[in-house]
Parts: sequence; C-alpha cells; structure tokens
Amino acid sequence: MSEKGMSVSTKRSVNDHTGFASLHPMVLFIFYLGLFLFAILFLHPVFLIVSLLAVILLTFMYDQGKSFKRTWYFFLFMALVVLVVNPLISQRGATILFYLFDRPVTLESMVYGVTMMLSLLTLLIGFMSYQAVMTEDKFLYLFSSMVPKVALLAVLSIRFVPLLKRRLSEIIAVQWTRGVRMNQGTWKERATNGMKILNILLTWSLEEALQTADSMKSRGYGVGRRSSFFTFTMDRRDRIVLVLLMVLLMVSLGGLAGGYGKLTIYPEVEPLFVQGVEWIYFLCFCLYHLVPILVEGREWLVWRSLKS
Repeated sequence: MSEKGMSVSTKRSVNDHTGFASLHPMVLFIFYLGLFLFAILFLHPVFLIVSLLAVILLTFMYDQGKSFKRTWYFFLFMALVVLVVNPLISQRGATILFYLFDRPVTLESMVYGVTMMLSLLTLLIGFMSYQAVMTEDKFLYLFSSMVPKVALLAVLSIRFVPLLKRRLSEIIAVQWTRGVRMNQGTWKERATNGMKILNILLTWSLEEALQTADSMKSRGYGVGRRSSFFTFTMDRRDRIVLVLLMVLLMVSLGGLAGGYGKLTIYPEVEPLFVQGVEWIYFLCFCLYHLVPILVEGREWLVWRSLKS
C-alpha cells in the first residue's frame, strides 16, 4: 500500500465518528475543559440545569445512552444523597420551611443541596460523554510529547477500572464451573472463595503489568521523543469552532468574575431568575453548550444535501 493510501486509511480509522467528535483533539479537549469548569464554578441552578441537559444529550448522541442506562440508578442515588444530606446537616438560612426531629430545614439549605446535586451530576455524566468522544489516542496525541509519563499513566488509570471489572466477571464465570462460588455456603466458605478469586485477579493483573513493562522497555519507550501513529491536522472548520469556543468561554468566565452566574444563597436566597445584564452571559453560556449540537446539525444538513 502506498504512503498516500496508508494516510487515508489511518485518517478514517481515527475519525470513525462524524460531526463534533471528528474535530481536532485540541478542540474537543478545550470544550470539555470549559464544560467541567462551568459545572464547578457556575453555582446557579438555572445555569447548571442547562449544563446537565447538554451532557445528557451528548451522552445519547455518541453512545446512544448505553452508559447512562447502565448507571442511571447510581446517579439517582448520588443525587438523592446530596439533596437530602445537606438540609439535614446544615441549618443555615433565614427561611425555615419545617422542622424535622426538632431541627429546622431551611429553604436556603435545600437550594444549596439542589445546586450541589446538579453540579455533581453534570461532572459525572459529562465525564461519560468525555470518554465516548475523547478517546485514548486523542489524549495521548495531545499530551504524550509534553508529559509522556503522565499522559500514559492517565490513560492506564482510566482503562484500569473497566478492565478489572471485565476480568473479574471472566474469573467468576470460570470458577463457577469449578464450584468456587461466593453466593453459596457459610460465611467462612464465601470469604475463602472470594479471597481465591481476588488472588487470581491480582496475580493476572500484576503478570500482565510486568509483560507490558517488558514490552515497552524492549521497544525503547522513553528513550527518545515519542512519535504518534495517528496524525490529526487542524483544518479551517477546527479553527472556527476553536475560536468560537474560546470567545464564549472567555465571555462566560468574564461574567462570572463580575458576579454573574452565581446565586447568593446565604443568609437569604435571592431570586432564581436570570435578570438584566446576566442574560448576555447566560446566552453565551448556553451557546457554548450548543456548539456540539450546531456542528452535528451542520454535518446532518451537508449529508442530506449530498444524499439528495
């Protein structure tokens, strides 16, 4: 195969997604960096509801909601814990709604609990969307030349948990055929069987880690400047989206520095409505989250025009 043909096939394998996910890794990283900053800094329920809806939509766009459907009960549990615990442990606030076990439950503590709940859910679901769009190859492409060890460690760490879960299910299935089961017998037998399975899992993981380390050493990892198998080029579309994201990000953070996008909760909660100049920053905030949808919509229109 010629060099030109090799380049085309590589490009297609990298950009198996279309639309927003096919943009340059730097553009994708900037978008998610801003998304996570917004979820942490903009402590206003109205702003956070927009962020939460955006990350849920992104998750359904790129993974058909498979990850969300598998873990929605965990998100619901975390949301309820944050929502319920804060009013119970905090009695701050001027507006008392009712008393529970002789402890006042205030409107301010409940609003703060809702705000923290929305922020947490946005971060958790946003990270799921990040994993579907920002693949390991894209992350390594961005940071392997600057901080190769840190980049590799980050990728391995993200991969570690699902890998252990998959191995554990395989080990349990094999040990089940040998009569080693953790859900039958006395507590002592269950504990013994569980330790056997854990021992197999750790041994397997450590053995593969040693093999990986030997393979990397034999191939000269870390000896010279790291090259990348995948090549990403920033074209005109990437530059336009990047400039748009940076402008919206700077305007939104500038509004935050000016006191907009933050709800004053204590000692008395202020009105939840967006008012006055804050509308400008709110619209920029919303438009930032709409960028992936706008890119996808443009791709869809182009595809429809070519099809017709």
